[in-house]
Amino acid sequence: MSKVTITIDGLQISADQGMTVLEAAQANGLYIPNLCNHPDLKPAGLCRVCVVKMDDWKIAISCKQPVKDGMVISTEDPEVQQIRKNTVELIVADHPMTCLTCEADGKCELQRVAHYVGITPEGLNRYRRKVRAIPIDRSNPFFDVDHSKCILCGICVRTCDELQNINAIDYAQRGVASFISTLGAKPIADSRCESCGECVVRCPVAALAPKGAQEPMREVKSICAYCGVGCGVMLGVRGQKVVSVQGDRDNPVNKGSLCVKGRFGYKFINHPERLKTPLIKKNGKLEEATWDEALELVADKFSKSKGDKFAALASARITNEDNYLIQKFTRAVMGTNNIDHCARL
Repeated sequence: MSKVTITIDGLQISADQGMTVLEAAQANGLYIPNLCNHPDLKPAGLCRVCVVKMDDWKIAISCKQPVKDGMVISTEDPEVQQIRKNTVELIVADHPMTCLTCEADGKCELQRVAHYVGITPEGLNRYRRKVRAIPIDRSNPFFDVDHSKCILCGICVRTCDELQNINAIDYAQRGVASFISTLGAKPIADSRCESCGECVVRCPVAALAPKGAQEPMREVKSICAYCGVGCGVMLGVRGQKVVSVQGDRDNPVNKGSLCVKGRFGYKFINHPERLKTPLIKKNGKLEEATWDEALELVADKFSKSKGDKFAALASARITNEDNYLIQKFTRAVMGTNNIDHCARL
């Protein structure tokens, strides 16, 4: 791909032909504040926070403006700063000031942008209104919808449309009464929503927040165990407990996406009765054993159970290749056709 050279705030950088100004800046480690942009989605230019001044003195939206060789851009022009600050003040004007108790505190994009552009209490006094009293939708078993924290960036709407092709939510009403809604303003649990959580992980604030979320101490790379697709996951661990699951964006199978089971169905891992070691029955009681002991016992039992005494049950959680090996083992090694699959039961 051909390269172009542009200048941002006096710094000359290289960018791929076809990039937007915002993409070029981000690729070179330069920060341009924005709220509605996400790398997984098409640029929408809704928030108007990422404005910059071009070399022809025009104000442009950097997430929609393609780069051109030799262009000169200013992100700190006084006019740009004033437009950006006024825009963010209007967004923050009816936003709850509960940052310390908010689920997104410390990782809220609005918080970062407001700090960057220099929002002050004095500046907000011109616009400050009452926070909209819209009841929190707690109908979904995995996440809550708090409209009072929504900044109408549209990331959730576009995620549901462009990535999931579900269209469970969209804009409703007009003007200052606008909000993100399901069809007929039904609770999210009664809509077409599949609870995949893709909108939740992309929400720049806490308008969409997982229930009972805890900040993990560390993350461990793993593979989802629910089916044979092999989606990569990042398990958030706190002490000896898994407290969150995120999609692994580096995994070529799912590229960060997860279904409802993979994202929210992890609590069985922490169950106190979950087996952690093999158990072997001795004298009528199950006792802990090593893997070598367990495998030797299974091999001994299998060798004495060839023919129609043996039966195998395959699983939907393993790959097609593994299921093929199970049926091959059952027929060729154990000498029987007694094999079935859990998906048929």
